[in-house]
Amino acid sequence: MPGLVDTHIHACQYSYVGTALDMPLLQWLSTYTFPVESQFSDLQFAQRVYSQVVKRTLRNGTTTACYFASIHTDASLLLGQIANDFGQRALVGKVCMDTNDSVKHYKETKQESQEETCRFIQELLKRQYPLVRPVVTPRFALSCTGALLGHLGEIAKKHKLHIQSHVSENIEEVKLVKELFPEFESYTDVYLKHNLLTDKTVMAHGCHLSDEELVLFKETGASLSHCPNSNISLCSGFLNVRNVLKHQVKLGLGTDVAGGYSASMLDAVRRARDTSKVLTIQNPEHETLTFEEVFRLATLGGSQALSLDDKTGNFEVGKDFDALRVNVAAPGGPMDLIQSEEPKIILEKFLNLGDDRNIAEVYVAGRKVVPFKE
Repeated sequence: MPGLVDTHIHACQYSYVGTALDMPLLQWLSTYTFPVESQFSDLQFAQRVYSQVVKRTLRNGTTTACYFASIHTDASLLLGQIANDFGQRALVGKVCMDTNDSVKHYKETKQESQEETCRFIQELLKRQYPLVRPVVTPRFALSCTGALLGHLGEIAKKHKLHIQSHVSENIEEVKLVKELFPEFESYTDVYLKHNLLTDKTVMAHGCHLSDEELVLFKETGASLSHCPNSNISLCSGFLNVRNVLKHQVKLGLGTDVAGGYSASMLDAVRRARDTSKVLTIQNPEHETLTFEEVFRLATLGGSQALSLDDKTGNFEVGKDFDALRVNVAAPGGPMDLIQSEEPKIILEKFLNLGDDRNIAEVYVAGRKVVPFKE
């Protein structure tokens, strides 16, 4: 089957994945996330964490990942190197943030952020990794001044780069953005007016976007990353995927480690269907997503959201061979096959029940990357 595409994952949060899910977003960032991310000035620590997250996601079948790193340029470059060494297709972003009142030592000045972002981009491009590219990464509007957002928009335009950030994840966040940027019509408009909403932009969450904002996404070609585990785990909200698709906005799935407690895209598939079913419980008129639709979001939809669908996402002739060889009858695995079933039923079983024990081999751009070479 095609490789899985994780459109939103914080590599630097992997050390505490599966814990610290007892607070809403903004309090969670201040209490857990920023203190941990500040440790990535230590390259030995970064090496341990980043090696583990790349290996774990590959074992889970993630052939393409769109990574947030931290504000530290050298550690972010290290993440790119590790992804390249293990053969994963990746977009890697050095995080930019010039405002942070909660953990004062974990932020940059506007000039530092701008200069270090340029250094990161130039150095990563100079290395000419075949499958790893930089992505311009303002953390979100609350952690960046308007001046920094504008500079990052200019940098992305100059180098024709991808952009990633967060939008409308949490009600409190949306309210604070309105207070911080009162001259803009909406959260989405903040990014639009700073040239950060392009056809190579992917924004995570979008739980509370208005229909008018979804129109802006459609008009600019920008994408959304649906992160259902995190949306539930941090009590942020539910994304109405059916409404996003109705507006013809590009959409993929993300694990959003560590707000999401699993680094497996199979978990993202399951949580996406769960969220859709909850929306149907709340409103019986809501059309629940099928497993086929969610499978598409985890593969081709993700590649479209990252503007990589010319390279990956399915097995169309001319694309790279990003694939998983799945053994649904793996000894000691989580699935029991009682009788012979058609391929569609077996796929549904794997999406609902399977895990890394069933993923026998992983290929990226035609190269077998799992099992790992000793």
